[in-house]
Amino acid sequence: MASSGSEAVERTAEQTSSAEGAAGPSGVSATAEDVPTVILVIGMAGSGKTTFMQRLNAHLHQQKTPGYLLNLDPAVTHVPYDPNIDIRDTVKYKEVMKQYNLGPNGGILTSLNLFATRFDQVIGLCEKKRDPQPRHVVADTPGQIEIFTWSASGAIITEAFASSFPTMVAFVVDTPRCASPQVFMSNMLQACSILYKTRLPLLLVFNKVDVAKHDFAVTWMKDFEAFNEALQAETSYSSDLARSLSLALDEFYFSLQTVGVSAVTGEGISEFFQAVDHCREEYDREYKPFLTQRQQDRDKVERQRVQAELLKMKLDSANVGGGQAPPVPAGVAAAAAAAAAASAGSSL
Repeated sequence: MASSGSEAVERTAEQTSSAEGAAGPSGVSATAEDVPTVILVIGMAGSGKTTFMQRLNAHLHQQKTPGYLLNLDPAVTHVPYDPNIDIRDTVKYKEVMKQYNLGPNGGILTSLNLFATRFDQVIGLCEKKRDPQPRHVVADTPGQIEIFTWSASGAIITEAFASSFPTMVAFVVDTPRCASPQVFMSNMLQACSILYKTRLPLLLVFNKVDVAKHDFAVTWMKDFEAFNEALQAETSYSSDLARSLSLALDEFYFSLQTVGVSAVTGEGISEFFQAVDHCREEYDREYKPFLTQRQQDRDKVERQRVQAELLKMKLDSANVGGGQAPPVPAGVAAAAAAAAAASAGSSL
C-alpha cells in the first residue's frame, strides 16, 4: 500500500512539473484579439463614475462594438445603463445590513465580500463567446473608494480579472474640484496608492472638462514650479505637505497617462479608448511577465511540497518494513527542510 501511495505522489510531482512550463496565467493571451480588455472604473464619490459608465456604454453601442458592463456597487439605487452583471441581483444590500447589524459602509463591504465568493462564475460569463464579441469589459465600482481598493474582496476581484484578461484601472477625477491644489494632491495620492497596490496600468481620467479644462492639472504634474506657485497663496501645514509630496511624486507623474473627458457631452471619449489600447500594451509588456513569474514561483513551491511528501512517505515505508531508509537526494532534503520551515512558520 505504501508503494502505491508513493507512486501516486510521484505522478502528482511529474504532473506539477510538466504543467509549469505548459500552463501560463489562466486565460491570458497577449496575441488573441478576441480577448476583451477589462476596465476597472475607480474614483472618489461624486467624481462622475456612473455617468461616465453611461457615456462609455453609449459610445460603444454607437461604434457597434457593445461592451460587457458590470455594476459592483450594491448600494446604488439606480444606474443609467443596463449592466450585463449586477451585484444587486445576487446580494441584497439592505438585507445584509439588517441581518448582520451593519452600517452603510459595513453593508457595502460585506455585500462585496459575499459577491467575491462567486466571482469565478463572473469570470466564466465574461469569457463566454458572443456575437459580436465584446472588446471591453467595464466594471463600475462602489463610490466609497477605500471599500474596493483596500478590501480583500476588491483585491480578489482585481486579481481574478488581471489573471484572466488584460486589465487596467481608469481612475476618474473630478476636474473642477481639483482646481484646489490640496484636493488635486489628495487625488494624486489616491491614484499612486492604487497603482502600486494593483501594479496594473493606470489611466488618469479628468472628468467634467465641459465645466473646467484639465490643462492646469497636466501642467501641475509636469512642472513643479507651476504647482508651487499655485500653493503660494496658502501658508498652512497642509500646503507645505502638498509641496513636499509633489516632489516625491515626480517619478509617478512621469509614467502616468492622462486624458480629459466629459461624461455629459462625450468630449474626449475617443481619446480615452485610444489610451485604453496603450494600457493594454503596457499590461502585455510589464504586468503579464510579472504574473507569469508569480505563477512559476507558486508551481515551484507546490513541487517542493509534493517532493517533501514523497520523501516522508518513503521514510515511513522503510521504518514500517524494518528495512534501510533510501538515500535522500540533496535537493529533496532541502525541499523538505524548506517545507517544514514554512509549515512551522505558518503554525506560529
